[in-house]
Amino acid sequence: MVPIGLIGGMSAASTALYYERLNALARTRFGGLHSAEIVMWSVDFAPIAELQTAGAWDIAGTRLADTARRLEGAGAGLIVLATNTMHKVAADIEAAVSVPFVHIADATGTAVRRAGLRRPGLMATRFTMEEDFYISRLAERFGLEVIVPDAADRAETHRIIYDELCRGDVRAQSRETYREIAERLVARGADSLILGCTEVGLLIDGASAPVPVFDTTAIHAEQAFEIACGAMATA
Repeated sequence: MVPIGLIGGMSAASTALYYERLNALARTRFGGLHSAEIVMWSVDFAPIAELQTAGAWDIAGTRLADTARRLEGAGAGLIVLATNTMHKVAADIEAAVSVPFVHIADATGTAVRRAGLRRPGLMATRFTMEEDFYISRLAERFGLEVIVPDAADRAETHRIIYDELCRGDVRAQSRETYREIAERLVARGADSLILGCTEVGLLIDGASAPVPVFDTTAIHAEQAFEIACGAMATA
């Protein structure tokens, strides 16, 4: 496989899940002592989060594009941005490199469509749930009718991500809160659930949700792994 360039740190908790998943896939595919070839740059999330809150997406995009260039220079054969929210600046990253950029919404949209589902509920940061960059891509490219939580549930979903999950704080009460939010989405017609923040899977999974669950962290890692292996086969 060609080396996977991983832009991580947003958050460190979910980046660890990417690393674990990619290496598990390599062990399953190749056996023995094999692991995935990964070039990772883990950014400091605090300044990025401040830029998000300030709406300074152009500055954040420039920083992550520079990180992607460094990964390509270090030998990465594709780029993976290990966060849903920062895909708001995906175009900046794509323009900065000559290797493929694996878009998390495309990987997720493909998985939902393959399952024959059309109305996913979305649990994510408020940026991903309330701005257009993510939902519109799922609608325009995959024909999905995305349902988001109401205002109060969006606020609580976002709070738990930043105040708890991104800090490695996984609470039983928040797990129950997320289950209740998922149930309300299903009551409004959601036929599935997109865990649209890479930390949400720390609290909810297929066993705790009333509809099929699409964990963007796992889906994204698997897509990147397959592309890396395909590039190896055609080199």
